[in-house]
Amino acid sequence: MLKIRPLLSALANPRLLSLERNGWLCKPLCTMSEGSGEMQTTKLPKRVNEENLDSSERPQVTKRLKSDGEHTEDEKKYPKKKVVLLMAYSGKGYYGMQRNPGTSQFRTIEDELVTALIKSGCIPENHGDDMKKMSFQRCARTDKGVSAAGQVVSLKLWLIDNIIEKINEQMPPQIRVLGLKRVTQGFNSKNNCDARTYSYMLPTVAFSPKDYDTQNSAAFRVEPETLQRVNRLFSLYKGTHNFHNFTSQKAPQDPSARRYITEMTCGEPFTRSDAEFAVITVRGQSFMLHQIRKMIGLVIAVIKGYAREEVMERSWGHDKVDVPKAPGLGLVLERVHFDRYNKRFGGDGLHERLEWDQEEEAIKAFKDAHIYPSIVETECQEGSMVSWMATLPIHDFEASAAGTRENKDQKQDNEDEGNESD
Repeated sequence: MLKIRPLLSALANPRLLSLERNGWLCKPLCTMSEGSGEMQTTKLPKRVNEENLDSSERPQVTKRLKSDGEHTEDEKKYPKKKVVLLMAYSGKGYYGMQRNPGTSQFRTIEDELVTALIKSGCIPENHGDDMKKMSFQRCARTDKGVSAAGQVVSLKLWLIDNIIEKINEQMPPQIRVLGLKRVTQGFNSKNNCDARTYSYMLPTVAFSPKDYDTQNSAAFRVEPETLQRVNRLFSLYKGTHNFHNFTSQKAPQDPSARRYITEMTCGEPFTRSDAEFAVITVRGQSFMLHQIRKMIGLVIAVIKGYAREEVMERSWGHDKVDVPKAPGLGLVLERVHFDRYNKRFGGDGLHERLEWDQEEEAIKAFKDAHIYPSIVETECQEGSMVSWMATLPIHDFEASAAGTRENKDQKQDNEDEGNESD
C-alpha cells in the first residue's frame, strides 16, 4: 500500500510524471546494474536536453542544418578544383602583380583578380583576405608598370559555368584571363615553372652614339651593323653566370646569384608613331630583382661608348661593378614554361599539357590592343629612355661603385619595389 502512494501522487501531478518518464526520478531502477546504469545515465541526459529544447532554439538548429545542406549542394554542382589561369595585362597604373593586403592605395593586378573572383562567384569572400585558403601562387612577380602577355597563376576555385567570361566581366579591359586548365592537386605555378621568357620593347635611339642629339630621337634609325653587335653582346649572357652585380643586396658568394640564361636576342626594328622600336627577348630559368633591366642597361652603356666590352666579363666576377638599370617601361612577361610537368603529366590521359597554342591569337590581339600602344604612347610622351640615357655618364664603369652611387641605387630599388623575378 505504501508503494502505491508515490504512483498516485505522480498521476495527480503530470509534471512529476513527465520528469519520472525522462529518467529524473528513476534512480533506484537505474542502479539495478552498474554497467547498464552508466550507459543509461550517459544517454538519458542527452535525450532530455534534445527533447526539452526551448521552442526558439529549434528553428535555429533547423536553419543551420539547411544552410549546411545548401552549401553541400553548391559544392556538388560547382566542385572546387585546382586550376591554372592564363593572364594578360597592361601594367600601366598598377604597382606590380603581387597583392599587398592593407595597402589599398597601391593597387596591384592581383587586387583586381581577387575582386573579380569573388564577384563572379569563383571563390568565397573570405578567401580574399587570406589567399592561402585558395592555394594561390603566381609564376612571376612583375614590377610597377610592367606588363604580361603570358602570366600563369594556380589556385583552387569553383568551376562555375562560363567561368572565364564571368571573371573578365568583373575586371578592367587592360586585364584579362585568356585561358584555364585543370592541374594536379599538388601543382604550384612558381615551383613547377622551369623557365620564364620576357621581352623588352625599347626605342632604338637607345643604341645611338653618345654624342647623338636626342632632341630628335624619333628620327633615329639603327644601323644593321650596330644591331649585329648588340646581339653579339647579348649572346655573352647565355649560360650560367654570377649575376650578383645585376641585382641589389646579393653577395658574390651567394649561390642564388648564379642564374642560367638560355636565350637573349634583339629582333628586327619596326616603326610605331614615327619612331623606331625593337624588341629584346630573354629566356632564363629564373631572374632576380631588376636583373633583366640591368642586363639590358649594361649592353646599352657599351654600345653607346660609355663602357668597354670587358666590363661584362668583369661584372660576373667578385668585384663590385656599377651596372646601370634600364627603365621599367617596355618589360613584358611573355610566357612561362612547364616542360617537366608536361613530360610527367601531359600524356597521362587525365591532365592537359600547359601550353597555350590555341590562345596565341588572343595573346597577340591583347598585346596589339593594350600592351604595345601603352608602351609606345608613354615613351613618346614621357621619353623615359632618353631621360635615363642622360644618367649614363655619372656611372663609373672602370672601378667599383662609389658608396654614394650605391646608396642612391639602393634608394631607387626601395622606391619601385616589386620585380621581374620569380
